[in-house]
Amino acid sequence: MPESLPRLSERLQASLAVLPDKPGCYLMRDRRGKIIYIGKAASLRKRVQSYFRESTWRRADLKLKGLLHSVEDLDIVVLRTEAEALLTESQLIKEYKPRYNVDFRDDKRFLMIRVHLDDPWPMFKAVRIRRDDGAIYLGPYISSAATRAAMDFVERRFGLRKCAPRVPGPLDHKHCINDIVRFCSAPCVGRIDRADYLARVSEACAFLRGERPGLLDSLRVAMKECSAAGRYEDAASLRDTWFMLKKLLHQRARARLPVTSRAGDAREGLHELQSVLQLPAIPVLIECYDVSNISGTLAVASMVCLVAGRPAPSRYRHFNIRTVAHSDDPAMMAEVIHRRFLRLQTESRKLPDLVIVDGGITQLRAAVNALARLAMGKPPRVIALAKRNEEIFLEQNTVPIRLPNSSKALRVLQSARDEAHRFALDHHRRLRARRIRESIVDEVPGIGEIRKAELLRRFGSVHRLRRATPQQIAEVPGIGWMTALSLYNSLHPGSASPEKSN
Repeated sequence: MPESLPRLSERLQASLAVLPDKPGCYLMRDRRGKIIYIGKAASLRKRVQSYFRESTWRRADLKLKGLLHSVEDLDIVVLRTEAEALLTESQLIKEYKPRYNVDFRDDKRFLMIRVHLDDPWPMFKAVRIRRDDGAIYLGPYISSAATRAAMDFVERRFGLRKCAPRVPGPLDHKHCINDIVRFCSAPCVGRIDRADYLARVSEACAFLRGERPGLLDSLRVAMKECSAAGRYEDAASLRDTWFMLKKLLHQRARARLPVTSRAGDAREGLHELQSVLQLPAIPVLIECYDVSNISGTLAVASMVCLVAGRPAPSRYRHFNIRTVAHSDDPAMMAEVIHRRFLRLQTESRKLPDLVIVDGGITQLRAAVNALARLAMGKPPRVIALAKRNEEIFLEQNTVPIRLPNSSKALRVLQSARDEAHRFALDHHRRLRARRIRESIVDEVPGIGEIRKAELLRRFGSVHRLRRATPQQIAEVPGIGWMTALSLYNSLHPGSASPEKSN
């Protein structure tokens, strides 16, 4: 009599019953909680449930039968698209190395950008296989065209070399004109030293990680300037580059892994945190803060929350900086901490067990002083996590703490810090995009701050203002017919000017 499908555990049956019909990744675990297989799906419900059917069992090879015998429970990561699921699957497999997964074949199809900082003069290369060679790998990226456009942009923008020799010299420069046509910094003839060159490489990596959004804005400004000057071919080229880079960076941001520490690891990490930080109890409720601004403009901050080591998005908060007009991250952090805990104090709400601020000792002191000004009976413990060397700063310690990379406590802190940074950056980008859209109104003669505020108060957004007729615009207090018509024409370039209705 043929062997039948193994009996499913109660935990596995419960997980299968609530699977969503959405794209994502699934992580199968054995009875010890160890991840043994990771897969992706366009529909988690259909894909995962298909494993546990008698028809699947009858057709299964020995490897699949071994997997089905071993699986005891599963976790899922819900994502927006199948493409995101593909990228996330790649990252999860590389992190956990499940024994039932073969080598991830999709790395051979999707491009990554590689750079090795130990090379004499590092350069960016497009590769399809990630090797354990100490290099930095960015990606993988779905769009090959966008990947190559990004490489071309950073090479030109930061003056990075593109030539083949590992250590280029004067003879290589003799027949090369990249320093003229590609703005290469020409390390081959000593026009730049290695320290300055590495600084440029570092900035290029930061841009490709999505940490320098201002460069995209400058590209868009240059595109508009070329168009206004009648250099339409240059404007079209810049437009295509801008579009490709935006596509690549958007893909990179969307492909970033969410905070997915599994329950067991999170628990162990919290216990380790209690010991390392000498906390009176396990930090069940953790809040992490980050500030995002460009030279003090559009300064915002974020707060993300972990409950039992897991993200709690419903508790996340954004803050627009109100009292700090210049670039001063510690002062901005102090403002946010003061506002947040004043509200918690006023509303008699539960305080977090641990507060993490992104930064070093100055951010830590700013946060601690802000809490001290509130005269709280027993303020929460505050620590700072500096990204450069992953150092943990405590108020009572003069020497920062460094945990090993394998530390589960460090992983909890990193996941909170990275999520806070992402959340702050997303809010900053939205505000910047809205500011760019609203600046259209500023270009119309006769529209000052007061009239602009009245227009946005009446219509709510530039998008709604664009759909309004000149008559509707003229009804706004302080806006006459001629100003309304001028504004309408600015919002609808090339269209015929409507006549005033009686």
